[in-house]
Amino acid sequence: MPNTLLIVPCYDEAERLDVAAIERFASAHADVGFLFVDDGSRDTTPEVLARLVARRPTQFRTLRLAKNGGKAEAVRQGVQAGLRFEPKYIGYWDADLAAPLDELPAFCDVLDRRPDVELVIGSRLPLSGHRIERTRFRGWLGRAFARVAGRVLGLRLVDTQCGAKLFRVTPATAALFERPFTSRWIFDVELLARIKQSQRAAGGTTLRRAVYEQPLGAWQDVGGSRLKARDYFRAVFELVAIWWTQTRTVTLSSPAASASTLLTDSPPADERRAA
Repeated sequence: MPNTLLIVPCYDEAERLDVAAIERFASAHADVGFLFVDDGSRDTTPEVLARLVARRPTQFRTLRLAKNGGKAEAVRQGVQAGLRFEPKYIGYWDADLAAPLDELPAFCDVLDRRPDVELVIGSRLPLSGHRIERTRFRGWLGRAFARVAGRVLGLRLVDTQCGAKLFRVTPATAALFERPFTSRWIFDVELLARIKQSQRAAGGTTLRRAVYEQPLGAWQDVGGSRLKARDYFRAVFELVAIWWTQTRTVTLSSPAASASTLLTDSPPADERRAA
């Protein structure tokens, strides 16, 4: 497989998947591969993906999940499968291509230039000269949520939920995706929290240095999105759960914690290895 591998979660995407754009990008970037994760689709998505793979088997692969488990689980299983190909960079990208694939080289460039950066996340910042086509209400909700999420993580963020993210593959990458996510709507924030915990446990670089927000030159709301405005409010409850988990982890790892507490409440062995 090529050096950069994108996981593309797909659930009933037969009508929205821009096959021509994907093939055009792949043709121009032989160093980029795609792993399409069919998340138990009920439409003709499997047939569409099969035709893609048949036309370019060296760059396209599919992973079919038996039942629909949601985007977080599709991404998690996709990354686990993709890491077996030993790419240099691995990430995930929304199937609707709201963020055009032409944005990806800029993500790779950041990781090439900045060895301290482990994750590049797309930012739908409405800068002058950038084509960010987003409804005003959803844009406002997204920025408000990112501000609250940033406070939970201790990191100033403009955008947490953009479906364009790219990781540098390190020995710790697999551990980030080892356990299923507890968050259905904001697994991106939970993933950032896992990175923060991993960095803290390893005594490595801070989350502020490990994560880089890359302003997108273009982004467009695509019809048929399953994310509704009310989901942002549901996400608040999940954000509280992430905050509580972080607070509990800090408390248990504090030197002041008693030995009996640490023995009683310490995470399972597989979680300790993930950290």
